[in-house]
Formats: sequence, structure tokens, C-alpha cells
Amino acid sequence: MRLVIGGYAQGKLRYVLQKYDINKDRVWDGELPDGETDTVVVIHHLHNWIKRRIADGGCPEKEILQWIARYPDSVIISDEIGNGIVPVEAAEREYRERTGRILVELAAKAEEVERVICGIGQKIK
Repeated sequence: MRLVIGGYAQGKLRYVLQKYDINKDRVWDGELPDGETDTVVVIHHLHNWIKRRIADGGCPEKEILQWIARYPDSVIISDEIGNGIVPVEAAEREYRERTGRILVELAAKAEEVERVICGIGQKIK
């Protein structure tokens, strides 16, 4: 699994599609595919999926780890949401913290971690 992080609108998806020569039909936007696949899958906007799972009472921490165990060749893209002003609303703080912890766990398990700024990738792992 590869993890790509970066700020909003920094060119993460374009970077991934070019670097790994992946077609856009392999991209899932804020969703995890539920059917079986034998090709590389790109999960774009993982942070949006996490937010929905929390709101629905799910356990995104457990669910994403189970998912990457089934699809170890995937590329996961997420915005960095932990920088800046701490949200006033408790639910937003919980979402931000849980997303950060999930990304830490994914980074530990990832074969490669990159941060994209202005469309340029920087390898961190």
C-alpha cells in the first residue's frame, strides 16, 4: 500500500495517476469499493470516507485496516486536516483526531509515503 498526503488542492490525484500510470476508472472518490478487484485501486479523499463512517457510527480505524489487508497494492490519498485552527465543535475535533491517528497507522504499514505540495511529491518513507 502507498499513502499520499498533502493539503487541499495540491495536485495529489494528478500526481498519483501520472506516477503510477493509473487510469481514472481505478479511482474511488471518498469510498472503498465493496466488490473484489485484482487491479490497483486508488482511494481519493480518504478523509471524507472517515468522516462519513464516524457519522454513521462505524469504526473506520478497523475497517480501513481490514480493507488494505485485502487490497495491499492500493494507493490511498488523503488531505492533511490536522494543521491550522482547532475546531470549536467536538465532533469536528474527534474527526480530525481520528483521521490523524488513522493516517499514522497507515503510514506505519505503507510501503511508501509521499507528501504532495504544488503537484510535487516528496518521499517521506
